[in-house]
Amino acid sequence: MNLQKNDETDLDSEAARRALDYYLNPTPDRPNLDNKVWALQPGVTHLQAYEHALGLLRCAAATAHETACHQDGMAREVTLATMHMINMARSLLEHKKPGHTEGI
Repeated sequence: MNLQKNDETDLDSEAARRALDYYLNPTPDRPNLDNKVWALQPGVTHLQAYEHALGLLRCAAATAHETACHQDGMAREVTLATMHMINMARSLLEHKKPGHTEGI
């Protein structure tokens, strides 16, 4: 069976795929300072943000610790190093509470 191809009416499948991708799967905007993933609600105080950041760091350290318990070798060492850095950042924040200006 010999199928005839009409170049004027038959679409090139690759061109059709590119056209559909262009309209249905557009390239996402590149991130910049104006495209924030999240932002604080209006009225959040510096102290509230500080306390929330400490809570997030505590959770991150606990997650890293729990993950390290189920790993071996280099993966465990990297996870424990991550936990250590998180705890150091948390210690720095706990040492310097908002509104405390001594030593600045």
